[in-house]
Amino acid sequence: MADTIFALSSGSPPAAIAVVRISGPQAGEALAALAGKLPQPRMASYRTLHVPRGTVLDQALVLWFPGPRTATGEDLAELHLHGGRAVVTAVENALADLPGLRRATPGEFTRRAFANGRIDLAEAEGLADLLSAETDLQRRAALAMAGGAFSRQVEDWRERVLSASAAVEAVLDFGDEDDVADLPPDFVRRLEVLSGEVSDWLARPRAETLREGFRVVLAGPPNAGKSTLFNALVEDEAAITAPLAGTTRDVLTRAVAIGGVPFVFADTAGLRDQSGDEIEVIGIARARAALDRADLVLWLGPEGEGPQGSWEIAAQCDRAGADGKATPRHRVSAVTGEGLDALRRDLVETARNAMPRPGDAALSQRQHALLVQAGNALRDARQESDPLLVAESLRLVRVAFDALVGRATTEDMLDALFGRFCIGK
Repeated sequence: MADTIFALSSGSPPAAIAVVRISGPQAGEALAALAGKLPQPRMASYRTLHVPRGTVLDQALVLWFPGPRTATGEDLAELHLHGGRAVVTAVENALADLPGLRRATPGEFTRRAFANGRIDLAEAEGLADLLSAETDLQRRAALAMAGGAFSRQVEDWRERVLSASAAVEAVLDFGDEDDVADLPPDFVRRLEVLSGEVSDWLARPRAETLREGFRVVLAGPPNAGKSTLFNALVEDEAAITAPLAGTTRDVLTRAVAIGGVPFVFADTAGLRDQSGDEIEVIGIARARAALDRADLVLWLGPEGEGPQGSWEIAAQCDRAGADGKATPRHRVSAVTGEGLDALRRDLVETARNAMPRPGDAALSQRQHALLVQAGNALRDARQESDPLLVAESLRLVRVAFDALVGRATTEDMLDALFGRFCIGK
C-alpha cells in the first residue's frame, strides 16, 4: 500500500490562507481525525480542527476528494487554514503524529499523478516549467504543454503509426493471400504526411531559449563601451566601468525581462590578441567561449571583425572622435540614452521570432531528441521495401512516441524531473 503524504501546497507563511494537501489511502482517516468526520465529497465545509481528542488547532475550510477522480488519482484532502506559521506548524505536526502519514518529498504529488495516469510525462514537464515561469511568454508556453497540447498530438501520431504497423503485420502474417499481398497503395504517402508533421514540430523554436532567456553577448576590444552598455540594458550598475583597459576579467551575466521577453545579457572581457596579465588571458578565453553559446552577439569592435551574424553596434556615439562605423545596425550612447530604446525594441522583436509563439507548446531538449529519433525511423520506414524492416522501423517510432509521454521511462529521469518541483506539488 502506498504511503499517505501531506505538505503545505501554498506559499510560505505568513499568508491569509495556507493550503495543506493530504494524498493517499489514509487521507480520509486523517481528515476525519482532525475534523471530526468526513464532509460531503467535493464540497467545502467549515470545521474546527483538533488534535485527536485534544487541543483546537484552527478553524478551517476542509475538502474531501475520494479517488480516483482527483489530482493525484488517490484519495485526497485539503485543509484551508489561517496562514500563520504557528497554525501551519501545529497542523503539520498533528498530521505527522498520525499513523501511516509522512511529509511529502519535492514533486511527490505530481509524481503520483503521473504514476496513476492522471497526467503524462509531457504534461508533467510542462507543469514544472509553469511553476518556474517568470514571464508571460514562459507561462503561456508552459500552459500549452501542461494542458496536453503536445500529448494529444503525440497520441494522434501514435495511433496512425499503429494503423500503419497493423497493415505491415497483415502482409507478414498473411502475405500468401491475395487480398493482403501488398501494402495499401497510400501507405508511403501516409507516412510522408506524418513525417512532415513531425518535421514541422522539430522546426519550431526550442523551449530552452524560452526557459533560460535569449542570450545576448556584448563583445569587442577593451574600452569599447561594453560594460557601460551592459549596465544600461540591464538597468543596473552590475558591471564595473573604468577607462582602464581590461577592467572586465570574467563573463558577467544578468537575466532580465524586456517587454515580457526573457533575456540573459553577458558582458565579456575585452578581446585582444596579447595580454601580459594571466587573469585577463583567462577572461578573454571565457569571452570567446561565451560567443559560441550566444543567441546574438552585439559587436562593439571594429566594423566587420565580429562573429558571423553579429550586430554591428556603434557605441559611445556621444563622444567626440569616437570610431565610427559606416553601416552599424544601431548607434547608441549608454550615457545619454540615445538609440537605446530602438536597440531594445529590435532585441525584443528578434528574440520573439526566435522563441515559440505565444501559447504554442515548445519542445525541450529531451523531447526534441526523441522526436528526431521518431523522424529518422519514419524516414527509414518510407525507404525500406522489406516488410520486416518496415515493421522494425515503425516499432522504433512507437518507442520514441511512448518515451515522449512516459509510457517508457527510467527512474533516474523521473527523479530528475520531479526533483524540479517544490514540496507540496
